[in-house]
Amino acid sequence: MCHLSYSDIDLINFLESCNERDAVQKKTFTKWVNAHLARVSCRITDLYNDLRDGYMLTRLLEVLSGEILPRPTRGRMRIHCLENVDKALQFLKEQRVHLENVGSHDIVDGNHRLTLGLIWTIILRFQIQVIKIETEDNRETRSAKDALLLWCQMKTAGYPEVNIQNFTTCWRDGLAFNALIHRHRPDLIEFHKLARSNATYNLQQAFNIAEQSLGLTKLLDPEDVNTENPDEKSIITYVVSFYHYFSKMKALIVEGKRIGKVLDNAIEAEKIIVRYEALASDLLEWIEKTISIISNQKFANSLAGVQQQLQAFTTYCTIEKPIKFQEKGNLEVLLFTIQSKLRANNQKPYVPHEGKLISDINKAWERLEKVEHERGVALRTELIRQEKLELLAQRFDHKTTMRQAWLNENQRLVSQDNFGYDLPAVEAAMKKHEAIEADISSYEERISVVVELAAEMEAEGYYDIRRISARKENILGQWSLLKELVVGRKARLEKNLALQKTFQEMVYMIDWMEEMQFQLLSKDFGKHLLEVDDLLQKHGLQEADITVQSDRVQTLNTAALKFTVIEGKRPCDPQVICNRVSHVSTCLEELKQLAGQRRCELEESRQLWAFYEELEESGAWIREKTSILSTQTCGKDLSSVLLDAGRVVGLWCSKCLFFSHCSRSWVNLYCVLSKGEIGFYKDAKNTTTPYNNENMLNLSSCSCDITNGYKKKKNVFTLKTKDGSEYLFHAKDEVRNIFVILLFNVCMFSQ
Repeated sequence: MCHLSYSDIDLINFLESCNERDAVQKKTFTKWVNAHLARVSCRITDLYNDLRDGYMLTRLLEVLSGEILPRPTRGRMRIHCLENVDKALQFLKEQRVHLENVGSHDIVDGNHRLTLGLIWTIILRFQIQVIKIETEDNRETRSAKDALLLWCQMKTAGYPEVNIQNFTTCWRDGLAFNALIHRHRPDLIEFHKLARSNATYNLQQAFNIAEQSLGLTKLLDPEDVNTENPDEKSIITYVVSFYHYFSKMKALIVEGKRIGKVLDNAIEAEKIIVRYEALASDLLEWIEKTISIISNQKFANSLAGVQQQLQAFTTYCTIEKPIKFQEKGNLEVLLFTIQSKLRANNQKPYVPHEGKLISDINKAWERLEKVEHERGVALRTELIRQEKLELLAQRFDHKTTMRQAWLNENQRLVSQDNFGYDLPAVEAAMKKHEAIEADISSYEERISVVVELAAEMEAEGYYDIRRISARKENILGQWSLLKELVVGRKARLEKNLALQKTFQEMVYMIDWMEEMQFQLLSKDFGKHLLEVDDLLQKHGLQEADITVQSDRVQTLNTAALKFTVIEGKRPCDPQVICNRVSHVSTCLEELKQLAGQRRCELEESRQLWAFYEELEESGAWIREKTSILSTQTCGKDLSSVLLDAGRVVGLWCSKCLFFSHCSRSWVNLYCVLSKGEIGFYKDAKNTTTPYNNENMLNLSSCSCDITNGYKKKKNVFTLKTKDGSEYLFHAKDEVRNIFVILLFNVCMFSQ
């Protein structure tokens, strides 16, 4: 046996309640849908199945909205149904209807809950949302549901035992439905005889009367309402049909009252006819009188008199005439009112007496407006003629004041020679001056405007023409002076520009000379004889260029010095010009001296490299003699060797500076070979004090040969003394190394 807990029982009860509510909603919504589809001769039997193809849903929306939806797609396949339902849902979205979790597949699949939700959404949008109830403070409720609830409360107020606070339990006894009907149609129900305890009877009576007497579809049955938990949506759906019906009934009552007023209008028609006749006579008389007054075209011969006449005419147009125009409009309204009242009563239309027709009044009014127009044009023409001179005078004074200020400012500008002190500044000043010239040139047209205004006022006979002419002549004089100042300033500016260009050429020349000085101060005297010859050739070209530039410097100096003797205002202080000329000349002289010095140094370098080449040519001879000495050959060969070696020794002692090694470190020393002894000195300038106070080294019984296997330096040879001491010597190259070894050997053999 299965035992259920209280929670299980509650769940079962809840599910059963939900199923019952869905069943009530389905029945109510089905009846509601059919009530609207009946207008297009359509009907559904099953809410869940008959809406699946989208056709009935489309027809329902067309009935409710009054709009034409896209034609449904033919076919019964699922894809056709989905497409039709999509069209309906898309229309709802365009109507700003929010569809939450409802898709076309849900309706096509016959989903009960979502189908009911869709119909309820449609009811809210097209039946409930349109409800607007005005409260006592003239404010509309924001919620359609609340508005419907408020309407029910307002209509049932004062009925005993009727207190509507919701759309569920407050309707169970049926009194609320009967109260709504009794409020609008008390002839259909005897409300005082109803008992709250007899709920089924009350509900049945209200539903039957609504269907039979009001034509409202019976959406609910008594058992649907008289339950523990009535369905709120079903009751709202039914109640909203009462609202719409009674709202239409109220509108019809209002329309009936309007028809009653038409009858009252017919009674007053005769009184209005009498009033029309009197007003028409008065208006026609005023029109004729006014025409005779304003047709007079005589004007005062002064501005004040014309202004006074125009003021009187303006008063007539703005005060007197509008009142009469309103009376004319009232006459038309009166005649229209008379005709309307008579037409509403099916009476013969009223025809005013001859001369008092609206057309007659309009013709008289047109004559008045024609005369009025002529009067206004004539007055304004005369006023314009009188005011023209004053306006011209004001315009002339305004423009001359502006021109005077402009002339003063520009005269101040062109009187200043703030040209600057270098070429860019003067060029900028020239461009600025050109802009000023262009501005002044374009301003000539404005000066002409002043002259033209003065001429026009003179032609019109302006009373104060003498003052106007005086101001005009003053402007013309200032204009001539400004043009003279501009011409003079440009001449001075052109002189400044020419001088600054000359200064700029001097700067370029000084830069060139400084660059040339840098080249002439180069310590590159060549690494071989050919390179020295090439440098000498280039130097010759540089000297030729210096000669050419000397002429250019002379030309620049002459051009600059011309500005020191200019008459009038000079573009620059003559002393500044002289200083610059002197500076350029000095730089040129220094450059020439450097060029001569550079030539001497290059020629000396060529002599040295010529000697070096001679030394190179002697390399073979030195190697040969070294070989003879290394075999200790004596005799005439030795004497010739010594003779030749003596010649070379003198050269070596005066030209060679080589390296000496003492102990462990290398030291740059100056070596002197004399009488078979060699001495070491710190440099060639000091040969009196030996390096480190060492004595002269006697080369007798010494041996000298190239050092093999020494990796730190190349061209190294070793000198060994008779006591076993060793000295390392390093020459600049192999030839010098062999040459020095030869000398040492010659000295050693000569001992």
